[in-house]
Amino acid sequence: MCLYYSLMPSHSSGGATAKKTFCVQKVREDFPILGTHTRAGKPLCYLDNAATAQKPQAVIDALSYFYANQNANIDRGVYELGAEATELYERARKKIAARLNAASPAEIVFTRGTTESINLVACSLGGSVLKQGDEILITAMEHHANIVPWQQIAARTGAAIKVAPITPAGELDAMAFENLLTERVKIVAFTHMSNVLGTINDAAALTKKIRARCGAKVLVDGAQAIVHGDVDLQALDCDFYAFSGHKIYGPTGVGVLYGKQALLDSLPPYQTGGDMVVKVSFETATFKRSPHRFEAGTPAIAQAVGLATAFDYLDTLDMPAVRAHEADLLAYASAALREIKGLTIHGNAPNKGALIAFTMQGVHPHDIGTILDSENVCVRAGHHCAQPLMGVLGVQSTARASFALYNTRAEIDALVKALHKVNRMFNE
Repeated sequence: MCLYYSLMPSHSSGGATAKKTFCVQKVREDFPILGTHTRAGKPLCYLDNAATAQKPQAVIDALSYFYANQNANIDRGVYELGAEATELYERARKKIAARLNAASPAEIVFTRGTTESINLVACSLGGSVLKQGDEILITAMEHHANIVPWQQIAARTGAAIKVAPITPAGELDAMAFENLLTERVKIVAFTHMSNVLGTINDAAALTKKIRARCGAKVLVDGAQAIVHGDVDLQALDCDFYAFSGHKIYGPTGVGVLYGKQALLDSLPPYQTGGDMVVKVSFETATFKRSPHRFEAGTPAIAQAVGLATAFDYLDTLDMPAVRAHEADLLAYASAALREIKGLTIHGNAPNKGALIAFTMQGVHPHDIGTILDSENVCVRAGHHCAQPLMGVLGVQSTARASFALYNTRAEIDALVKALHKVNRMFNE
């Protein structure tokens, strides 16, 4: 059965746009791995999208075409091929800036991913503004990538880290968060969507509250949210926003750091070397403006082109229908998993993205993952790079099923069937 949605053409003054549709079975044909990775007659049931998403053929083709026909370094050679590669790279920056409603392409810095983006801000911003007695505020639901960089810069500067707690349902404790926003807080860093709980934080409302209470700089970790909702950077009004390309159907090895241009221009570079300088002598160097001052050396050129292609691919789909499909998968899976004896879902916030972390009585999550793998069902098992959050939840690890636009109810049925097998093996 094909779940089919359509969005009628727009009749704005710019003329009718192409009709956008979303059919799950048709979309699955765009992702070659879904049809090739079978085991013992069982099709691949890939439910680890929060770790990395599969790639559509369009992205695979873009990478292959670039290396076969357009490969050259950027901002260096005067020859035609080098100019073409530079244009493709900068066109990717413009595409992403427009897609996310940044004020300028200069606010888009290409990095290796969310982790490097946060490290960049922690070192460049934290090293510039933090001093003894200052505070960095994070939340209890953060990924290690939004904890450890702040620990390191706090140790260097004498600043302290404060942690806003969460409620039993897995939501941010709003009152406690607000009470922690004192004049000592200089940087606030929080996740837009938890990679364990699925909780979606109202980033715009939190940023507004931070501005009113203490005026701290705001970084939002968008690694999970970027693929499950529309991101309007100007509406969010955060100072920095970070995400990874591979989670939004793009290549690995490339990510984006958005930063307000004036703020980026005021910060020292994170890494130094070639292409991010204006002039170098043996005694000193001067640096380019953003974004290039933060892109030392040869960047991930092909990967940036591939990431822009991933956004182009998403632009062909009816995204409201995609969001409705993902919400349906989450509701269907949540209801089915709650019927499994001894299974506990961790994270029950009303505003939640398409993932479920769970434990089963008497079964280690790694055993769950191994048995599910024998059924060709792929889930994550472990602490999900969120060990402090595991401590808050009172567990050492969980299993996690996370959904993407190409997943189906039939795959959730396969997950549930495999979990019943786990129960029979361990609890009967």
